[in-house]
Amino acid sequence: MNASTVTATRETVSRHTRTFLDRHASLMPTFAAVLIFAVLLIGAQIHFGTFLTPLNMSALLLDNAYLVILAVGMTFVIVTGGIDLSVGSVMALTGIWCADLLASGHSAAVVVPLIILAGAAIGLLIGVLVQYFDVQPFIASLAGLFLARGLAFVVSLDSIRVENESVLWLQTTRWRLGEWYITPTGVLALSVALIGAFVMQFTRFGRTVYAVGGNEQSARLMGLDVARTKVAVYVISGVCAGLAGLVLTAYSGAGYPRNGIGTELDVIAAVVIGGTLLTGGTGYVLGSLIGVLVFGTIKTVISFMGAEQAWTRIIIGLMLLMFIVVQRAIVVRAERRR
Repeated sequence: MNASTVTATRETVSRHTRTFLDRHASLMPTFAAVLIFAVLLIGAQIHFGTFLTPLNMSALLLDNAYLVILAVGMTFVIVTGGIDLSVGSVMALTGIWCADLLASGHSAAVVVPLIILAGAAIGLLIGVLVQYFDVQPFIASLAGLFLARGLAFVVSLDSIRVENESVLWLQTTRWRLGEWYITPTGVLALSVALIGAFVMQFTRFGRTVYAVGGNEQSARLMGLDVARTKVAVYVISGVCAGLAGLVLTAYSGAGYPRNGIGTELDVIAAVVIGGTLLTGGTGYVLGSLIGVLVFGTIKTVISFMGAEQAWTRIIIGLMLLMFIVVQRAIVVRAERRR
């Protein structure tokens, strides 16, 4: 092979690489999250020797099922260019209300739909404030945060133990395949993620969500129902928060009004690490799932090392800064190509 042939081959490979990166630039942060997840798992296995076991990997989904559900709803909101700071407080409200109603003798068949509707109602309130009263999403969702947290303390100032077998079944049941296992809460989390991914990628509503986040004015000119979409994503986030409240209550065996403090920041970090741009228009539910698994793996590694969990915040903060820089680079590159 002569020099000219080698040069031509390199130019062809370079051209195809640039074309691929241009067409799939929005996927780069998600690919990076997958790579980081793989490196974390391999590095932990090399260091500890017993990290990649079926029990540990099964527990990774079990311990973070509620976070996966929250991340699905948050992805919808952030893709539209919004933010929802209320999810942790709504999760606490629905969890303590669920425990209180069950302790009062109400049936789980009545309680579960009721707490999900409560989450949807707070999401609807935030969506209406954002769309029809032109309140900034940060402020509107902050109001939702205070409202939900206050209502949680109204329900009870103390932890309420759950003894309802139907709710506890979600956490205590183990469906096993050898040493691997999954709980109903894990199945619920994965189902929500798959449904969210399908809606975002293959439905008219999902395409409208992307269009609103990409350019709201253009979406209006295209005849898309921007108002209904922006309200709907906050309702979806509220529904997911209500469902997460049920999952966390089943996981802990009790409702507590102080649950979920700071969880909204964990969810936002996981969604951003999974490749969703804070500016809106780009994001993937399955990427957010990977972001949650990265978050959960870091917590598990820190626990294995016997270090303070404060290091989890430090590492996630550094990763978040890195991903924001990557996202900014993608946005700048896209703007230059227009």
